[in-house]
Amino acid sequence: MENSPALLTIILFLAISLFVVPFASPSPQSSLSKGSSLSVEEDSDILVSPDKSFTFGFHNISNNAYSLSIWFSNSVNKTIAWTAKRDVLVNGLGSRVTFRKDGALVLTDVYGTVVWNTNTSSSQADQAQLLDTGNLVIKDPQGNVLWQSFDLPTDTLLPTQPITKNKKLVSNMAGGSVSSGYYSFYFDNDNVMKLIYDGPQVSSIYWPNPDYNIWQNGRYNYNSSRYGVLDESGTFQSSDRLSFSASDMGAAIKRRLTLDYDGNLRLYSLNNSTGLWSVSWEALPKLCDVHGLCGRNGICVYNHTQKPMCACPFAFKVSNLSDWSEGCKPKFNISCEDSQQLRFVELKKTDFWGFDLNHTSSVPLNACKAFCQKDCSCVAISYKMGSGDCYTKSALFNGRTVPDFPGSVHLKLPLNFDTSGFYVLQGHEPICNATRATAATPTYAANTGSRIKWTYFFGFISAFGVIEIFFIVFGWWFVSKRGTKPTLMEEGYKLIASQFRRFTYKELKKATGNFKNKLARGGSRAVYKGVLEDERAVAVEKLDDIISAKDFWAEVGVIARINHMNLARIWGFCCERSHRFLVSEFMENGSLDNHLFVSDHSSANLLGWKERFHIAVGVAKGLAYLHHECLEWVIHCDVKPENILLDSDFEPKITDFGLAKLADRRRAHSKISKVRGSRGYMAPEWALNLPITAKVDVYSYGVVLLELLMGSRASDWKKMDGDDEEEEAELELLGLVRMLKVKLGGAEDSWIDDLADTRLAGQFNHRQAAVMVEMAISCLEEDRSKRPNMDTVAEILNGHYEEPYCHGDHSYSTTNLE
Repeated sequence: MENSPALLTIILFLAISLFVVPFASPSPQSSLSKGSSLSVEEDSDILVSPDKSFTFGFHNISNNAYSLSIWFSNSVNKTIAWTAKRDVLVNGLGSRVTFRKDGALVLTDVYGTVVWNTNTSSSQADQAQLLDTGNLVIKDPQGNVLWQSFDLPTDTLLPTQPITKNKKLVSNMAGGSVSSGYYSFYFDNDNVMKLIYDGPQVSSIYWPNPDYNIWQNGRYNYNSSRYGVLDESGTFQSSDRLSFSASDMGAAIKRRLTLDYDGNLRLYSLNNSTGLWSVSWEALPKLCDVHGLCGRNGICVYNHTQKPMCACPFAFKVSNLSDWSEGCKPKFNISCEDSQQLRFVELKKTDFWGFDLNHTSSVPLNACKAFCQKDCSCVAISYKMGSGDCYTKSALFNGRTVPDFPGSVHLKLPLNFDTSGFYVLQGHEPICNATRATAATPTYAANTGSRIKWTYFFGFISAFGVIEIFFIVFGWWFVSKRGTKPTLMEEGYKLIASQFRRFTYKELKKATGNFKNKLARGGSRAVYKGVLEDERAVAVEKLDDIISAKDFWAEVGVIARINHMNLARIWGFCCERSHRFLVSEFMENGSLDNHLFVSDHSSANLLGWKERFHIAVGVAKGLAYLHHECLEWVIHCDVKPENILLDSDFEPKITDFGLAKLADRRRAHSKISKVRGSRGYMAPEWALNLPITAKVDVYSYGVVLLELLMGSRASDWKKMDGDDEEEEAELELLGLVRMLKVKLGGAEDSWIDDLADTRLAGQFNHRQAAVMVEMAISCLEEDRSKRPNMDTVAEILNGHYEEPYCHGDHSYSTTNLE
């Protein structure tokens, strides 16, 4: 009996082993057969390539937010190589990817909604498999590939994965996100591979060197095959003769070519023993050569350790310290009045690439300044010593300060503005980490004691029993809830994961002082000004007109998908019982109608011509983004001055997506069940009960264009014939459109002076006004097929953005400049 304790120990351990072993996780599989699936809730639900280099499954991005991705199994932070539906994350509860019996691989969320699929249904698809190359493929019974992830690259190119005419790499956003960023690596229309910054405000190619031609950059544009590939030894070659190799070139090394969030293209090599990546080649050794890093008016500089930093020049301040891509704002105003005294201030060894109004060679510095003083749209000059090259600038983007630049930028500033010095803000280092950060997995140390204490042993058994009871109770509760209707909280999981903040009703009540400070904003909803605990001024919009939870989440869902400088920025939302609010950035200048339709000629709210045309361009860009660039096609359905807000700089922001409609890109039309919009801005197809498309927004925008020019409601127009009859014309917009069509076809253009807002006292740009009328008439065509797209409208108006400021037919220019 002396050995009885030891015998009892062995028996207990055997009993536990017999209980636990049947529930042990099976070894990872490399393929899925029809009808099988992977769940987000099971860590063991993954596919692993046969050589165990790659893993496919749900990857945790942030709290309760997961992506369906392929990652490197042996890298320290599970570096992602590919993501399905990269701009939409799924819930950590109930999401699943299923290889359906019809042959489609489908990603669904907690409610069974299809988020992404391979569109291989009704095919001979038989198996989904993860290969050793990191390629996820769907094959038929004969082994033929019907679909592959290699055809849909995200930000990374793997060895043997080709990049072709219709494929491109798109960077991620910063901060460990997998959503699409602003940089792309692609074949341009001239058959040359390029890097481009395509941001909310501008687009700019920065590699190969845009100052050189194709031949000077060592490229070749006659091969139209547009094909490039990274081989397994670490050499990349493409049809335009781009060729580079890893510094550690050779086989048996895992590599990836990644377009990082900072815009630099880098080739990485994996150290299998440490799981760490090293850069073995990069396109731009000097990161300040990348465009868009520091935003408008921002300058990329190198500190004493040669790390790139962002800075604001004289008389500018940072727009958003947490996001340097928003650049710097001027702390001064320059008008085109002759009386304003101006001067130039030099920024040595600094240049802003692009946005040149004009280029003149071999001119003195004073002559270059004179060119700028004669052009009101000129904000600065770039002047190169020695060669005398003079560039007048319409805007300041892609700024950088480097010791070897043979020139300077000279900023145009008011004479009396205090320029106390050039300062560098240490708030941004646009450096890319070797791997994207993910949540660390906790590790547990093993018990190294040589003897087992019975107290600990029975404590373990007791704890095991408690845990078992907990899982039984939790399992019963979960199963019982499976058939119940999802709660509002569950419906909001996906939205909260997309970085919206959910405010409590108590918080908003406190921020708004019990909803006392109501804003005089146009539109049907009540809006209150509030101040959050972090001292941010916000607008709190009460959604009285939304009754159902479905409509509320539809609105918030639209907002979650958009990000553009001309769309109102939403900080969060509130949904508690019947209380539903949207919390957005506070717009100091309210809505456009409060400035456009004022009756007092001397009112401080009256908009000048420069602001009006800027608003026209900005609204066009915002709508173009919704219609053509957004993750989904969004039709606003209620474009009018009341839904156009103005910030402190009179930058327009489109708001009120309560009527917005998500349209399917694959369909030509979108059906909306009931008439929406506002009288005077509604397209004819609403009344004719025709299918609704984005052209309804184009029509409404045409009305807003006329109102910006006229300063009054277009629907309240009265006939402006030159006869003596005082007879009132039709109030219908149609009458105005017909009259303008006739006027546009005539030889005279003096009628524009009669159409323009009299409160402007003739101080407007004649050519810009004419273009606005032409665009408005085009947008107001009764036949929607004849209306232009918003991206076309934005491009045309933007092309006339820098016209000289005029009074009637006479251009103004500034004088008294240094």
